[in-house]
Amino acid sequence: MASALTTTPTDTPLTMSDAPRRPPLMPLDEALQRLLAHAAPLGRAEQVSTFDADGRVLAQDVVSALQVPPHDNSSMDGYAVRSADLVHAGIELPVSQRIAAGQFGTPLAPGSAARIFTGAPLPQGADSVVMQEDAEPLEGGARVRFAAVPAPGQWVRAAGEDVTRGAVVLQKGERLAPASMGLAAGIGLAELCVAARPRVALFSTGDELVMPGEVPPAQMAPGAIYNSNRFFLRALLLRLGCAVTDLGIVPDRRDATLAALRSAAEGHDLILTSGGVSVGEEDHIKPAVEQLGTLDLWQIAMKPGKPFAYGQIRRAAGGQGGAAHFMGLPGNPVSSFVTFLLLVRPFLLKLLGAARLDVPALALRADFDLPKADKRREFLRARRNGQGGLDLFTNQSSGVLTSAHWADGLIDHPAGATIARGDTVRFIPLAELLA
Repeated sequence: MASALTTTPTDTPLTMSDAPRRPPLMPLDEALQRLLAHAAPLGRAEQVSTFDADGRVLAQDVVSALQVPPHDNSSMDGYAVRSADLVHAGIELPVSQRIAAGQFGTPLAPGSAARIFTGAPLPQGADSVVMQEDAEPLEGGARVRFAAVPAPGQWVRAAGEDVTRGAVVLQKGERLAPASMGLAAGIGLAELCVAARPRVALFSTGDELVMPGEVPPAQMAPGAIYNSNRFFLRALLLRLGCAVTDLGIVPDRRDATLAALRSAAEGHDLILTSGGVSVGEEDHIKPAVEQLGTLDLWQIAMKPGKPFAYGQIRRAAGGQGGAAHFMGLPGNPVSSFVTFLLLVRPFLLKLLGAARLDVPALALRADFDLPKADKRREFLRARRNGQGGLDLFTNQSSGVLTSAHWADGLIDHPAGATIARGDTVRFIPLAELLA
């Protein structure tokens, strides 16, 4: 018989306070901070042709060995003169020489002019250029009458005004763009030292997934879906300059999942999956990653994209050693898309040693109402309109990939807030996130 100080399990029913409580959702900024703490630059570099450097991250500073332009040169077709010789309009001067781009003239005698063309070096003694529209050739071009009085330095590009000798033209950690490549070529660099591409293994899990082209829509089995995530994730990785190994669809079996993860860890820096990181009987990613390494499941206070997993998978002792990073994204397509942009993208940029990881938000006007607040920080799919404001896609469901196609940016909307037409909101352009 139980004493007065003890009870049997059936004496007192469990209350809500007795039940295990889920940990609070992690703020997105904290999740990103924790994630980036695991990302150390890979430290691998390679030489690539400047022609092929678009989007790559510089592994070392680019220092100019020369000045650009190398000499004072004309920015117009016209006449090189000494400005002191033209004190008023209507003065005529003899034309002593003709200088085209790529040629170097003789010193300009006082009281004379030199016919000059865009890009040609100024002859010694000249200090300005009169454009040909303000000059009238006479005597078949032997003389010229000027209709304008030039100021010293007019239409002259000074030597070194673009680049000075010894200047750091491009800095380590910069992501190269077309103008960057032109700048490097302008100082004579045919090759650039850039960070080597992160090696990323990408695969999907789920027996319900079907690849487009394998089964016509009319013959799809009940419950089957086409694998859309695989296509946009691969494209996003390639845009970031990754070397991608697409491992396809892994069957929903523990042995197949273990084999795929072991193989992927050996030759890659990151293993990326979407969906399947749960506790269901058919979700084998979680126990497989835990068996081969470590796994940290996060519930992030963001919408779309709450479930996220980060871990590491040990490489075999006889292989490269160390561990490969693992990231598991949500299965819903918009959740996977947004989570990649906000978490995976900066992680990969840090692996590359990029100096800038964030994309600044713009302050724009909302041309819509959002009267219902959400408990989570939302990333709403929206696009700019012709009036300088933002329109909101009508269906913000995480399964509606049309919203990501339609939008040209994400509204970073804080938790617990509403939006009234005319409010200023934070807008992150997709053009920069997808660069």
